[in-house]
Amino acid sequence: MILPPPPAPGAGATPEDVATWVAAHLGDLALEGADGIRPGAIRGGQVAADAALAGLDVSGYARDRSTVLPVGKRGATRLSPYIRHGLVSLREVWDAVADAPSRDREKYRYELLWQEYARHLYARVGTALGEPLRHAQPTPGRPWDDRWPAQMACVGSAMEELRGDGWMVNQVRMWMASQWAVRAGAPWRAGEDAMFVHLLDGSRAANRLGWQWTVGTGSGKPYGFSRWQVEKRSPGLCDSCALSRSCPIPEWPDAELGPDVDGPYLGAAEIPGGPTGVEGAGGEVVWLTAESLGVTDPALAADDDRPAVFVFDEPLLRRLRLSGKRLVFLAETLGDLATTRPLEVRRGRVDVELADLPLATTYAPVPGWARLAARLDPVEVHPWPWLVRPRRAPVRSYTAWRKGVGDPA
Repeated sequence: MILPPPPAPGAGATPEDVATWVAAHLGDLALEGADGIRPGAIRGGQVAADAALAGLDVSGYARDRSTVLPVGKRGATRLSPYIRHGLVSLREVWDAVADAPSRDREKYRYELLWQEYARHLYARVGTALGEPLRHAQPTPGRPWDDRWPAQMACVGSAMEELRGDGWMVNQVRMWMASQWAVRAGAPWRAGEDAMFVHLLDGSRAANRLGWQWTVGTGSGKPYGFSRWQVEKRSPGLCDSCALSRSCPIPEWPDAELGPDVDGPYLGAAEIPGGPTGVEGAGGEVVWLTAESLGVTDPALAADDDRPAVFVFDEPLLRRLRLSGKRLVFLAETLGDLATTRPLEVRRGRVDVELADLPLATTYAPVPGWARLAARLDPVEVHPWPWLVRPRRAPVRSYTAWRKGVGDPA
């Protein structure tokens, strides 16, 4: 089904204009339904992404990156939604901070490499990233019925940001994951799903790695969430809490590392990286995916005049039930892109909508791309813009992976 192009933020469309478009054409697929579609706190589109990259300043990042409150003191850059959807590449961001103070530059680049590690890990283990990699989930002595109690100010404020803005600083993501799985004892995959549907930067690679690291299923120990972190990172928040005098998280949670599991092999082996150069030729239409929607997408950039197509994957979206915020972000991005070249936006089954088209596309290191590419058989495949090209390396831990793949060229 061909849809009309979404309104373009770069051409003056408001977030509410785009939300109206999403409600009309995708509302039945959204978590909130058509009547509940709202934009999140970060604008989609290449114009917004370029402005965010141009204004990037990581001075003080090493000191402030984990600050939660006050909001004005946060060091987080909020570039992650643009990175997740390929509006800016990790390489562009890496280069953009070259002249930053050395301590801040090193810390920020360390975090960019964590993003690359997540992609390498996901490329290697695929859907197995949804299962414990190294250890079973710890079991608390007494599980909680309410996993994220809103009456806890630390949790309630985080839930408001997650459900309203579609974004949280990484420190709060760790709090929420630890509260859900380590302290409350709920299955970590259910919590990961509950967070994923709202996050504008939600990717299975980064989100699942973050949860596995925090919960201890993919790391050497669970991360303990307690009042101490809240008081340190959010001064004054506990004073406003209804449970301040009866805090349910006064000390570290009593959680031991779970037993070993028979997960995927994480030692030294090849990490799939896709082609190193363009494979094939003759693509007449660029097939865009949610992994790579920027104007610098390699298949797009290879021919400025070549039309493109994006399909809202109806069966997938019906199953995921993403928040409308995420759909608005995607629609804003497509609206901007449609001002730069012919772009057709569709809704349906990807393999049906694009059947028999001579497609050019960019390789994406996710299982969904591989499944669809096998059905669509694109005639021209461009390489993924890795920050660090995959090679034979272990993926058991970030440290082992870094030693195996080396530094960005």
